[in-house]
Amino acid sequence: MSDKHHEEGHTGPIKNSKQLLITVAMAFILPVILIIGLVNFVGSAPKTGAGVGLQELAQAQRIQKIGTIEIRDANRPLRAGEDVYKGQCVACHATGVSNAPKFGDAGDWGPRLAQGFDTLVHSALKGKGAMAPQGGGDFNDLEIARGVAFLANSAGGKFPEPQPAAKEGEAAQ
Repeated sequence: MSDKHHEEGHTGPIKNSKQLLITVAMAFILPVILIIGLVNFVGSAPKTGAGVGLQELAQAQRIQKIGTIEIRDANRPLRAGEDVYKGQCVACHATGVSNAPKFGDAGDWGPRLAQGFDTLVHSALKGKGAMAPQGGGDFNDLEIARGVAFLANSAGGKFPEPQPAAKEGEAAQ
């Protein structure tokens, strides 16, 4: 009786070959399927790090140009002060946005006119208060000065419209 009791204690849950086959399949195939599923789950999540998943955009940003060169016609006719005002200055000076002195308002322009034409042109080219620098835009510095003269003269200033400097060959004639 002790041999029978001893044998029953050493037997496992697998009693036949079908159970053995199922156990082997579950022990090897099921973990592989679970690992593949986890890899797909983890790998399919959108990446949120900088530049991840947008390699082409990141590369384009790294190799982009850092400056531009614009070639303009140096011999084009200079634009008049009114044209410069309409193209550059009207957006703020027509309505007085951000305390910009309004076009034609002598009260707004009086203290500024007293500073002199050169100071007004310097302020226009370098910027002042909420006004951004105007130099280097669509107009050259002389054209900006013409716009300043037009704008200041609308409020009572008596500034002549600046003219280009005479070239050496023209001055000798």
